[in-house]
Amino acid sequence: MRNYPWLDNVNCPADLKKLPEEALPALCSEIRQFLVEAVSKTGGHLSSNLGVVEITVGLHRVFDAPKDDILFDVGHQCYVHKMLTGRKNRFDSLRQFGGISGFLRPSESPYDSAVSGHASSSVSVALGMARAKKLAGSDACTVCVIGDGAFTGGMAYEAMNDAGQSGLPLIVVFNDNDMSISPNVGALAKRLSAIRIKPRYFHMKEKTKAALVKCPGGESLIRVISACKRTLRTALLKETIFELMGFEYLGPADGNDTVAVCDLLEQAQKLDKPVVVHFKTQKGRGFLPSQQSPADFHGVSAFDSVTGQPFAEKKTDFSAVFGEELCRLAAQNEKICAVTAAMAAGTGLSSFAETYPKRFFDVGIAEEHAVAMSSGLASRGMLPVCAIYSTFLQRAYDQLLHDVAIEGNHVVFAVDRAGLVGADGETHQGAFDVPFLRTVPGMKILAPANFAELRTALQQAILLETGPVAVRYPRGGEGSFRADTFDQATAEIRSGSDLTICTYGAMVSVALQAADLLDKQGISAAVFKVNRLTEADADLLSCVHGGRLLVLEDCVEEGCLGQHIAALLQQNDKNIRLKLCNLGSRFVTHGKVEQLYTALEIDAAGVADAAKELCHG
Repeated sequence: MRNYPWLDNVNCPADLKKLPEEALPALCSEIRQFLVEAVSKTGGHLSSNLGVVEITVGLHRVFDAPKDDILFDVGHQCYVHKMLTGRKNRFDSLRQFGGISGFLRPSESPYDSAVSGHASSSVSVALGMARAKKLAGSDACTVCVIGDGAFTGGMAYEAMNDAGQSGLPLIVVFNDNDMSISPNVGALAKRLSAIRIKPRYFHMKEKTKAALVKCPGGESLIRVISACKRTLRTALLKETIFELMGFEYLGPADGNDTVAVCDLLEQAQKLDKPVVVHFKTQKGRGFLPSQQSPADFHGVSAFDSVTGQPFAEKKTDFSAVFGEELCRLAAQNEKICAVTAAMAAGTGLSSFAETYPKRFFDVGIAEEHAVAMSSGLASRGMLPVCAIYSTFLQRAYDQLLHDVAIEGNHVVFAVDRAGLVGADGETHQGAFDVPFLRTVPGMKILAPANFAELRTALQQAILLETGPVAVRYPRGGEGSFRADTFDQATAEIRSGSDLTICTYGAMVSVALQAADLLDKQGISAAVFKVNRLTEADADLLSCVHGGRLLVLEDCVEEGCLGQHIAALLQQNDKNIRLKLCNLGSRFVTHGKVEQLYTALEIDAAGVADAAKELCHG
C-alpha cells in the first residue's frame, strides 16, 4: 500500500487526539484513499464507510474508548473505527478466513463493544450498557451510531422510547445519508437549526444559566425561560420524533465536516442525558463511482480502485433466477405479490419492483412486519412471496408461528442465502433456518439444488401448495448437479451398495463429489436427495443401503434433518449405523465458503473420510 503521512501515525485513538485540528481534513482524505485501496482487494462494505469518516474521527477525538463504549448499528460502517483502533495493518485480511471481521467483534478488539451484523439493535444494547455503568457507579458515556436505514426497524423505536426517559448519558448519533426523520423544513427551520448547533450558542446558554442561578428565584426563572423557548421552537420548527421520546436533539449538522462533528459531539457529552445528534452525510463520499451509485458499492467484491469496475464478471445466481421466475409467474397471475425487507436488489426483486410496482412491497428493515403483513395479504386472497435472507428471517420467528402458521395462511417464503454465505461471518451464515422452520406446524420446506429446481420449486410453492411454504436456496451459483428432480419428494440420484449419503440443496454436489472419491477407494456410495424436507419420512426410512447412512447438511446440528432421521430410525426399530455431518453446535466464522467447508469437514474430502469411518469403524 502507499504511504499515508497522517494516517500512518495513527495507531490508536490517543494518537488521533494528538493531531492538530487543521490536519483532520487531510487525515480523512487519506482514510478514504486507504478504504478504497483496501476494499478493492478484499471486497466488503464500501459506500457506508466512506460516508462516516468524519463522524468516526470525531467520535474517537471526543470520547475515550474503550472506557466510553462506541457501538455501530449493523456494523457495515465500522471499518474506519477498526483503522483508528490499531487494525489498519490487518486490512489485507478483512473478511478473509483467519483475518479480521467486517463487523464489530469483541473477541477481536476491546474497542469493539458488542457484536454487530443485524440492524436496529444498537440502542437497546447501548442502553443496557449505560444502565450497567450507572449501577457500577461509572461516569463513562455510551454512544451508538445508527443510520436512517436501521431506524426503519421497530426495535430501534422500542429502545428509543425506553432510553428517552432513562435520564442516562446515552448519545445516539443519527447518520442520515438518504432520508430525514426530522420534519424540520423550510428556510426558517434551517436557519434556526444552524444557529442552535454553533458552539457560541451553547457557551451563551451555559453562561446565561450560570448567571441566573445566582439570582433570587433564578431556578424558577430558568424553568420559565426554557418552557417559553420550547413552546416557541415547537411552533416554528415542530418537535422531532426524538424529542417526543425524551431525547435532547442536536442538529442536523454536516456529518462530513470534522469541526462541526467534534463541536456537536462535545456539546452532547456535556449535556449528560439522552441526546440524539443528527448528522447529514453523503454515502460513498470521496470515491466517484460510489458517490454516483452508492447502492452498488454497499457490498462489493474485489474491484478496480480507479474505475470501480469489478474484476470478476457477474454470474447468474440463485437470487437472480428467483427474481426472473417470480416475474414470469406474476405475468400469468395477478394475485402474486412480492415482499422484502430493504433487500430488493439483494433478493433479486429489482425487476419485479419495476415491472409490478403495485404488487411490490419493500417494508424497510422490518422482517417481523414483512412476515405479518404477508399473512394479511394471504388472508384476503393474494399470493404473497416474502423474500428474506435466512439470517434475517430468524427475527420473525414469532410472526411465522402466530400470524402465519396458526391460521394456515398461504405465504411463500423465499429463504435466500441459506447455508454458509462466507465473508460476512457468524451473524450472516444461514445456519438455522432448517431447524427453526421445522418447528413451525404446517410449514413445508423445499430445498432446490440448482436453478432448474428453484424454478420448479417456486412454481409448486406458489401455485400448488396451501399454507406456509419455505423455499430455501444458497448464495451464489449452482454446483455440478443440474438435473431437475422436483417431481418427487425425494430422489436417489446415484446408486450404491455400501452406504447412503443423504442430503439436500447446495450440498448435493458435494455429496456426489464425495461419492466419486469413495468409488476410487472401492466404496460404493448411493446419494439420496431430499427435496421436501418436511414430507419425506416414509422415503427416509427406506433409503439406506448397506445398513449405513450419512446425513450431510449445511445447518447446525441441533434440530437438523439428520436428528429427525435418527429419531425415525429409533422409533421404527431400524438397526442402522448413522453419522451426521453438519456445522455442529457453533457459530461459523468468516471466510470463503469452500474454506469453511474444508475447516468444518463437510467438503468432499471430509465427507468421504466420514463415510470411510462409517464403513470401517
